[in-house]
Amino acid sequence: MFLGEYKHALDDKGRVSIPVKFRAAIKSGAVVTRGLDNALVLYTPGEWKVLAEKLSSLPISQQNSRAFARLMLAGAMDVKVDKQGRIAIPEYLRKYAGIKKNLVFAGLYNRLELWDEATWNTYKKKTESKSSDIAEQLGELGI
Repeated sequence: MFLGEYKHALDDKGRVSIPVKFRAAIKSGAVVTRGLDNALVLYTPGEWKVLAEKLSSLPISQQNSRAFARLMLAGAMDVKVDKQGRIAIPEYLRKYAGIKKNLVFAGLYNRLELWDEATWNTYKKKTESKSSDIAEQLGELGI
């Protein structure tokens, strides 16, 4: 289970240390891909398989289904954790998320989001200011 926020920095080779508490979950590797809101998403192999199967079963006749599957699947990259607990984030994914140096790992139960730190701070501040409205809308869904 991935929970919490952790700040880390990229090194000159585009590598970042995985927060220690998450390393065991991805010791055999992970998949990182484009996410929503200009964040990256990191999945364990098992969680990725579940998502990839759902995406590949979307109807190819629908434009939005094709577009979302392409965003997630074509952008995906297998990553391995090195002996220092780091992963290398491909340059095209860093560019997509606007990650230059400082980033935030946001634990979201079954996945990690990787955000440029400044983008995360802006997003979080905006979302926190709307938390009552968001809660009210989710209440309509039974949450």
